[in-house]
Amino acid sequence: MGVRKDLKRAKRRTDLASRTKVELTRDAAGAVREARTAPMVAPPTAGSIADLPFTNAAEAPDAVILRRNSQGDWRPVTAQAFAAEVTAVAKGLIATGLEQGGRVGVMSRTRYEWTVLDFAVWAAGGVTVPIYATSSADQVDWIVRDSGATLLVVENPENADTATTGTAPHPHPPRILQLDADAVPELIALGAGLSDDEVTKRRASLTPDTTATICYTSGTTGRPKGCVLTHANLHAEAANLLELLHPVFKEVTGQTASTLLFLPLAHIMGRTLQIACLMARIETGHFPSVRPDELRPALKEFRPTFVVGVPYLFERIHDAGRATAEKLGRGASFDRAERIAVRFAEAYLNRFLDRGKGPGPGLYAAWALYDLLVYRRIRGELGGRLRYAISGGSPLDRTLSLFFYAAGIIVYEGYGLTETTAAATLVPPLEPRPGTVGRPVPGTAVRIADDGEVLIKGGVVFGAYWNNPTATAEVLAGDWFATGDLGSLDEDGYLTITGRKKDILVTSGGKNVSPAVLEDRLRSRSPVGQCLVVGDNRPFVAALVTLDPDAVAHWRAVRKLPVDAPLADAIGDPRLRAEVQRAVDYANEAVSRAESIRSFTLVEGEFNEANGLLTPSLKVKRHAVTAKYAEEIEALYRK
Repeated sequence: MGVRKDLKRAKRRTDLASRTKVELTRDAAGAVREARTAPMVAPPTAGSIADLPFTNAAEAPDAVILRRNSQGDWRPVTAQAFAAEVTAVAKGLIATGLEQGGRVGVMSRTRYEWTVLDFAVWAAGGVTVPIYATSSADQVDWIVRDSGATLLVVENPENADTATTGTAPHPHPPRILQLDADAVPELIALGAGLSDDEVTKRRASLTPDTTATICYTSGTTGRPKGCVLTHANLHAEAANLLELLHPVFKEVTGQTASTLLFLPLAHIMGRTLQIACLMARIETGHFPSVRPDELRPALKEFRPTFVVGVPYLFERIHDAGRATAEKLGRGASFDRAERIAVRFAEAYLNRFLDRGKGPGPGLYAAWALYDLLVYRRIRGELGGRLRYAISGGSPLDRTLSLFFYAAGIIVYEGYGLTETTAAATLVPPLEPRPGTVGRPVPGTAVRIADDGEVLIKGGVVFGAYWNNPTATAEVLAGDWFATGDLGSLDEDGYLTITGRKKDILVTSGGKNVSPAVLEDRLRSRSPVGQCLVVGDNRPFVAALVTLDPDAVAHWRAVRKLPVDAPLADAIGDPRLRAEVQRAVDYANEAVSRAESIRSFTLVEGEFNEANGLLTPSLKVKRHAVTAKYAEEIEALYRK
């Protein structure tokens, strides 16, 4: 098992293990109220992120830093070639009339051209405004209008239609270019008459404090707010994460790092990952979908050594493994493999952390058997070379994290927001602790307020919301950013997120309930698709549950039922309801009886972006869901 060997080697490398130290502050009762970690990389005093491609080209022109996908053929892109393309596109942007500080919107799925455009906008002295490819015309209208973007680069005709519709009422609609209609060659042709010196001059005018990007929050309630992030913010995040992780992964595993980037580049986590990889010249490929069925073939082709994803990916990889086992009549064997995995991983980590004896001979033998039967198939689904993964966006179920560890893949959890330039905390690479979101990223401090709210300070914290001083004042007090999330710090400075402050439910009996814990565990179990826990001013906690169509189809196939029957028929099937009840029971294991889900209802349809019930970052819009399913919620309390 590769990760066990990695951890053993790591433990002997005291120079790696002792590179970061967390400083703790306790309250009068002795509880940890603040944790801070010193920066591993000094903040820049000059220059900007725009310099990265040109530094790489000067220092290692022939280094392969990117791989561009062409029908499954991952063609290499050298540092020199990338810098030349960035320059050519930057000249085209200048030729369109882009001024210093001008805003350029990019509305596209994750692809190579997104990266070129991002750095070209910066090299031309501009500000990138990312827009999710799934955004509606109304959302595009708001973001373009609020940011003042004068140029909008979209991916395809559908995006172009959405953008045209959304911006039609503007006094001065932005110019719209389309990647699938040769936007990049068009820009290169437009700038052919300009000197490269114009780009050099623009780039030289940038400083660490220059605005690099305006990233709009996903907007679970109200209008999205534009987070103003500087080049210094991006550097603080990418450089410190790189210094924390890369030496360990490189020295301990002996692998040459590579990754497949599939997170939306409209999400700040994807952007900072991209920057960190360019800093370290880590080979990176791009893929436009996070849907596991579409992503798995690309992972097998590219064979990355690490990935950054969201819990949904790891949940569905696990579910796909179980579905395969069930098709072969080995569902019970998979369930046993999962139980063995959790026991083995827990015991092994206890020994690694000097908290226990570790797995006994019998447990080792059981693990070895199921490594042949099950775990190696999980590794194969992720390309075969994957040793590490980082998960963020929402909590990953602890049991799932342990399952992947036993399968040879360590999943490190992190926590952050757009306002913190992605991760503010991360599980340290040599001190795994499943179930937490780690310690402060180097250069960052985390404080727990009197009401349990998580506060963050450091170079990763944004400076303002664009055109919104009132909203800025509500969350920034001095150097501390109020996240709106609730959490706690343990004795070693590890953060655990317990819920969202504004989402706390208070039952009519006065019990405070955080729905996030229940929802995350419930959603991690098949056949649940999405869910919403309710109970505010109600006598007990209940839940709305949607069914995952693929999971239902598999469930029917295993039982030789009509696979193409309407999903509504499944809702009334008591056998399927029993499967959902098991998922509810699993969620309830994490809370007290007073906080547990007493009743649930299966609802037709899905929570997705198209119907306005999910944000582009896959967060449930609570108010929208409760409004749409008001009658179903009322019925839960009439039973």
